[in-house]
Amino acid sequence: MALFRVKPTEADITIADGIAAHTGRPAEHIAQALTWGADEHVLCALAIGWWLYARTRAVSVRRESDHVLVTTIVASILPHALKKVFDQERPDRLTVLGHLHGIPLSGKRLDAFPSGHAVHVGALASAATALPPAQRNAIWAVGGGLVLTRIVLLAHWTSDVVAGLAVGAALERLLRCVTGFERR
Repeated sequence: MALFRVKPTEADITIADGIAAHTGRPAEHIAQALTWGADEHVLCALAIGWWLYARTRAVSVRRESDHVLVTTIVASILPHALKKVFDQERPDRLTVLGHLHGIPLSGKRLDAFPSGHAVHVGALASAATALPPAQRNAIWAVGGGLVLTRIVLLAHWTSDVVAGLAVGAALERLLRCVTGFERR
């Protein structure tokens, strides 16, 4: 049992009820495939790959890759620690209608808060602020789409995703002090 129990807001419940009533199996299958883009294992593998590639590049690129790797690893660990402190039932455990429309079961029942996928995306989107506008905006758009899959799959309440994005962004900003990452 965690120290704190988090309850969904009225807006969370309204959004989840709307999704449960209007979703379908094709939408859920697409969301299930896309959600892997923000999975900690995928992101860590990509960060390690970029870090290895950057070892042969300029010092500035190596420093950026160091920051992205550290950020990705810490952002992968932090949600697990937070889920030991906070309990919240996932919305997919509270719908029968959603399951009839194709909503799958996600993760552990009481691990809704915060969304780990959103923490990962928030951290990497925050790091992307150092990129040129076109690249930054592309990363933000893709990240936004990835975290929306967690809401569509009823794996998380909307507030879990918003909190995860904020936690991830704050984490990345704190890690800048450790890694020496600076804006270009």
